[in-house]
Amino acid sequence: MTELKNLPKVVGTKQTTKALQREQVAVLYLAKDAEKRITEPLETLALEKGVQIIRVPTMKELGRAFGIEVGAAAAAILKND
Repeated sequence: MTELKNLPKVVGTKQTTKALQREQVAVLYLAKDAEKRITEPLETLALEKGVQIIRVPTMKELGRAFGIEVGAAAAAILKND
């Protein structure tokens, strides 16, 4: 997942939700250890929009893969429009 740092992306629940609503997301990443109340709405929205979902074991691992020093419940790679 190290190649993710150089792609157009958003990190965090709020930014990821906005990108999903705007249909800008190519791939959604969700941390398995994040609270369900946070990830379930994102998962539902992604399924409605036909966006691929990839689950990552931990929030820390997801944050690191996307180039931040803290954990993240959700992140996304954006479409190249």
